[in-house]
Amino acid sequence: MSAFARYPPRLQEAIVSRLGWTSLRPVQELASEAILDGKNAVILAPTAGGKTEAAMFPVLANLMEREPEGIGAIYIAPIKALLNNQEERLGTYTEMIGLRRFVWHGDVSDSAKRAFVREPTELLMTTPESLEVMLLSSRSPVAKLFRDLRVVIIDEIHALAGTDRGAHLASVIERLVPLGTNDVQRIGLSATVGNPEQILGWLQGTSKRGGVVVDPPKASGKRDLYIGLKGSVADLAQEAATRAVGKKSLFFCQSRALTESLAERMRGRDIDVFVHHSSVSLEERKAAEARFHHGTNACIVCTSTLELGIDVGDLDLVFQANAPSTVSSFLQRMGRTGRRDGTTANATFLCEDPEAVLQAVALVELAREGWVESIPNEGRCWPVLVHQLLALSLQFGAISAERCWAQLSKVPDFHAIRRDEFDAVVDHMKGHDFLFEAGGLLSMGQHAERIFGRKNFMELYAVFSSPILYRVLTQAGRDLGSLEQNFVDRLVENMSSFLLGGRAWTVERVSHDDREVKVREAPGGQKPSWGGFLPQLLGHELCQRMRKVIADETAYQYVEPAAARSIRERREDLGPLLRVGGLAVQLDGAVARWWTFAGGRINHTLRYGLEWTSGWKIVADNFLLRIEGDGVTHETVRAAIGRIAPAEFWRAAETRRALLSRLPEYRLSKFQDALPEPMALEMIGSHLLDIEGAVRWMSMDAGKDRGVATP
Repeated sequence: MSAFARYPPRLQEAIVSRLGWTSLRPVQELASEAILDGKNAVILAPTAGGKTEAAMFPVLANLMEREPEGIGAIYIAPIKALLNNQEERLGTYTEMIGLRRFVWHGDVSDSAKRAFVREPTELLMTTPESLEVMLLSSRSPVAKLFRDLRVVIIDEIHALAGTDRGAHLASVIERLVPLGTNDVQRIGLSATVGNPEQILGWLQGTSKRGGVVVDPPKASGKRDLYIGLKGSVADLAQEAATRAVGKKSLFFCQSRALTESLAERMRGRDIDVFVHHSSVSLEERKAAEARFHHGTNACIVCTSTLELGIDVGDLDLVFQANAPSTVSSFLQRMGRTGRRDGTTANATFLCEDPEAVLQAVALVELAREGWVESIPNEGRCWPVLVHQLLALSLQFGAISAERCWAQLSKVPDFHAIRRDEFDAVVDHMKGHDFLFEAGGLLSMGQHAERIFGRKNFMELYAVFSSPILYRVLTQAGRDLGSLEQNFVDRLVENMSSFLLGGRAWTVERVSHDDREVKVREAPGGQKPSWGGFLPQLLGHELCQRMRKVIADETAYQYVEPAAARSIRERREDLGPLLRVGGLAVQLDGAVARWWTFAGGRINHTLRYGLEWTSGWKIVADNFLLRIEGDGVTHETVRAAIGRIAPAEFWRAAETRRALLSRLPEYRLSKFQDALPEPMALEMIGSHLLDIEGAVRWMSMDAGKDRGVATP
């Protein structure tokens, strides 16, 4: 029996008559079988591959068989834009079988929410943060609303798993489950990822149901690819505008600054141009989506806000300014095209510099081999642990540490945290008045109230979402404007740079007490990012593929002549060094460059290890370590690298303490100050360092295979 035949007759008839479907796609058949059999599932399919229906149809079938008392299913999207985009579609699916859906987020009116609370719909559509708000609000009778919750669907799960937001969502789901008696079924929807089984394990949480990854074979269609080197933003804009005339296209950028700059230069070139990024108002974004959806000669210049499956209609072309940082993003973006019969998926990379050309080629070649990044496995998510302690104290008014541990220790993202470490966090939070204990129960302390609001749950939520502005001042005290705290939290003194007022600035000092950022003009050639940033840390596999592009002689048919010349020039410069074997070290006077192509986190780990043992000044990026100091020669550099080669060096407690002590004072979370120093340092280190990756690199790449003499 087919999965379709297992649907209730009314749903079968609606699919045929209302939607005009004559059959289900393979992913929908397989997913329906798994979901109707009661399994948790991760459903994989490319953009527009039918994932939404693969999950919704069997879920609706179950809700029709026995209508829930209150909310029966929750559909969770990572961003409001995707939620709004799916509102009409899921409304159609529920309405055609006599069920209802409601969208709940910050833009929905209080009156509509009150009406929903009085008469809840069978399907709730929301975001992770809005779900938290419902739990914390005294106006939401959550015990009544969620007492018969049966299933949670998480769209674009790859954008959440392995992140703080994913840990937050997992925590909230585990707080919802005890409100009812059902083993809540978990369904995740995703594009292709490297480790779907691991994501399934994370998704299952405390559920005792069986689990399955639904990943039908993908059709290997033709892809049209082009990588060009254009040299300037103006050239990128002209090339894109010329190619886009008479077509519908998206132009992806890696920063809001470039988005604005390209859009400005494309306007007035016989094509309608729209801008779409998170700093553009909601009304403007929705207007752009609507006008674009019905146009035929239009381009939206956007950041990743349009990467997550938002439907803007059939596309002809996808442009990419420079290159994204992951294969996953590249495939997601290219997957927006080639959906109509007779059309081909395509991607046009327009690059400003040779490094972007190399990165684009490496992404394409990894994708051609079927490789895609794995989602990291997070087991010690400290900032979300702090947030959940505060949220639980608000949800229950006061709560024991024992009950908090019983609740939070169930969450996969906290599974590697020991009870004594949890107790140390609670003690620190009590000692610094983030928590107050009376009669064995924890409530929010006065210090936390001052920071997060006076026992107002929306103020705690606002710590996640509402921008706090920092003034940007020059050395002379000139006021240049302001930056949002979420950017400032990721600035590193004397490392980060950003654009403001049309000029590039390097951070000198960040004062969180005064909410000020002191800056100096950035040196020429330093590439800044609008709003501030941590250095972009590319992955090991991508950087290694860039190294291979330089080291071999392969000609790539999709690379245009100017870009191909830039690759040849890089090969002439670095190719002989990379091909000769051994350590790839260049010496220029008292400066050595160690070309590892190991990726940002491994290179930063190597940097701090070498700095600690040698005393030299070292700067690291994704591809090399620049070593400067007295006595720098080929021999001394090789000897210094040999001293840090053994795995025992990296795994020694003394080394780990030394590495953490040398880290910059990143502020990665608004809850960082509520953590004991060891946990705060560990959090920073997990973002910037990869000690186990460095061990593998030194033993395999820089050690055995390349002839480093180890003592």
